[in-house]
Amino acid sequence: MNIKNNELIIVDVIIPNFNKFRFLEKSILSVINQSYKNWFLHIIDDNSTDNSNEIFNKYKDNKKINIIKLKKNMGPSFCRNLGIRNSKSPYLSFLDSDDYWTNDKLETQLSFMIKNKLNFTYSDYFTFYENKKNNLTYKTNLKDSFKFNEFIYNSSINTSTIIIKRNLINNIKYKKVDLLEDYLFKCEILKKGGSAIKFNKSLVFYRINSENRSQNKFANLIWLWRINRKYNNLSFFKNIKSLVLVSFNSLKKYGLKKYN
Repeated sequence: MNIKNNELIIVDVIIPNFNKFRFLEKSILSVINQSYKNWFLHIIDDNSTDNSNEIFNKYKDNKKINIIKLKKNMGPSFCRNLGIRNSKSPYLSFLDSDDYWTNDKLETQLSFMIKNKLNFTYSDYFTFYENKKNNLTYKTNLKDSFKFNEFIYNSSINTSTIIIKRNLINNIKYKKVDLLEDYLFKCEILKKGGSAIKFNKSLVFYRINSENRSQNKFANLIWLWRINRKYNNLSFFKNIKSLVLVSFNSLKKYGLKKYN
């Protein structure tokens, strides 16, 4: 099914940004250069103190881009919630400001969703390490679908890969937690039933760099435990299983490599 330039189907794209000046423009351009042109981009700047404003000034007159600059730092959950609140379209997509998309991301993934009447999709993606000498990319090979009881043991859905129907989100919001707010958001959606379904193509480049919040593995495990206990109501043994298997699946995706 070809939906190219279908004016009835608009996708809202939400990019939160905090001090990602070095990567921000590539992220924005990957939206602008989409083969599918019926998108609207919301950029929520979380009171950046770097040169992000230089990038914003280049695109401030683009009628398809809404730039919101916060007067104080509020965190990624607030930024994504504000983007969702300001969006109007039936489909939502998220992109981190240090990641970027292939040019056919929206067209091919949205066609797949509409053809198969799906509400929540994700894709494989490429990872690459910023400033690594060999600059190699690594392709993921994720499972074809996730239900809640599978996702808590393999949290491999990358936020920058997902497209989701607004009516599935309903009143679900990103909660204010120190880490793994995206994991919790996906858990809350999957708890409602149904599955997240993979579109079998790699559509996103995920940048691993020293600024990634995911680099602190120990802190991430602490917050995984807290979220599973407080919000997912996992028993002690299920929580232990979640920590072990999430860590194992992370190793499968990224190996023992570290940013340097």
